[in-house]
Amino acid sequence: MKAYLAGKLSTEHERKLLEQVDELCQELKIETFLPHRDAGLCTSLDQVKETFNKDITEGMKDIDLVIALLDGLHVGAGTAWELGYAYANNIPAIGLKTDEPIEEALDQLSAILIGSMPIVTSMEELKEKIKQSLSDTQKAE
Repeated sequence: MKAYLAGKLSTEHERKLLEQVDELCQELKIETFLPHRDAGLCTSLDQVKETFNKDITEGMKDIDLVIALLDGLHVGAGTAWELGYAYANNIPAIGLKTDEPIEEALDQLSAILIGSMPIVTSMEELKEKIKQSLSDTQKAE
């Protein structure tokens, strides 16, 4: 199984949280695409096309799952795009929101995001949801 890890990359804290999700996936023997590790950070308009190709064209190729970090007052534009792409291509997604209960996040997440995937609130819940996804994938094969 291969998972694409989506989330905002602007701050060290955001990248560290993605890296924690990556560690969890590695523990579960899941191959990952971690955008800032595997495609790098885009720091200028000159890099946009290259970053898009590495991140989306290559990074989302042959993925089985998207895990999206949803913390903060808004979901990053890239994360929203990646989740829409996954939904349109029947790729399951799991959201992780650790900073507030989902019931209090309707304004930030929108009914669209909440309705499109299960959302968990801790790394332990994420681990169980990923295990369930692995089990569902094995049953389908």
